[in-house]
Amino acid sequence: MGTAQFILAGAAAVAMLGSPAFADDLTGMVTRIDRLGNTISIQETQKGTVGASAGAGAVQQYKAKDAAMLDAVHAGDRVTFAVTDSNGAATITKLQKQ
Repeated sequence: MGTAQFILAGAAAVAMLGSPAFADDLTGMVTRIDRLGNTISIQETQKGTVGASAGAGAVQQYKAKDAAMLDAVHAGDRVTFAVTDSNGAATITKLQKQ
């Protein structure tokens, strides 16, 4: 049952990222880069002031639109990025080191 919930949560996150509500740039910290697989994992920074903590969000894995954009960042870097839904996969279209 835990696996099914994980899959549903991931599908919901991808669906939300492809929506116009997420058209603004997101911020987060790079946790892993797979240059051979052309993917990057980013822990999103939560926005807003709900509660007293500004803790980090869940780690999400994204496909890079262009492999060259992964060369500018390393694990631990804080980044600003934009995501779109491309063929059912969350794809980073803009990635900038802060």
